[in-house]
Amino acid sequence: MRTREIRACYDRDSITVYQAYAPEIGVPAARHGTFVPPFSRSRMTWIKPSFLWLMARSDWARKPGQETILAVRIARAGWEEALGLAVPTDPDRRVFRSSEDWRRRFAEAVVHVQWDPERSLDGRKLEARSIQIGLSRHIVDRYVDDWVLGIEDLTPLARKIQGLHKAGRIPQARALLPKERPYPLTPALTDRIGASEEPTTARRA
Repeated sequence: MRTREIRACYDRDSITVYQAYAPEIGVPAARHGTFVPPFSRSRMTWIKPSFLWLMARSDWARKPGQETILAVRIARAGWEEALGLAVPTDPDRRVFRSSEDWRRRFAEAVVHVQWDPERSLDGRKLEARSIQIGLSRHIVDRYVDDWVLGIEDLTPLARKIQGLHKAGRIPQARALLPKERPYPLTPALTDRIGASEEPTTARRA
């Protein structure tokens, strides 16, 4: 595992990202297989390929406003289009020539990228970083209308995994986690998002 490495469930054509919403948004989205009102296209939406990161963020679908866990399958072409437009939320010197260069590019960005500590099954922060992609209102239409291939409600799975973990049945809980693996990036995308070549031995669960 590398310090900044995208790990995800993906196949030849698609990648799965996760989002947490209140039931009034999440349930219709899963029912229709895409986002429908009251989902807002006028605000930034964040997508994350790490299931455990979202579980920590949403408190396993128990945080108010995040009670519905969605697995959103999107086209890899769309995902990589977003990465190609992304600007990191911090002035990483591996990506930018100067702080001024970062400020200028960030002010114009329609996609944001952020690296946060990955999480273990018990919610501990790990050395490895997990990627979040923020899609601004200027590109959300592309996400909803062109990239989304399907949406599944994973709330029951999230609660089952947490229940097994609380009961001390760790191997059974871990066996139900989505099978994420390193996502291949071109050198250009690696440089664009500030991905890292530094390996780490941190374990995810």
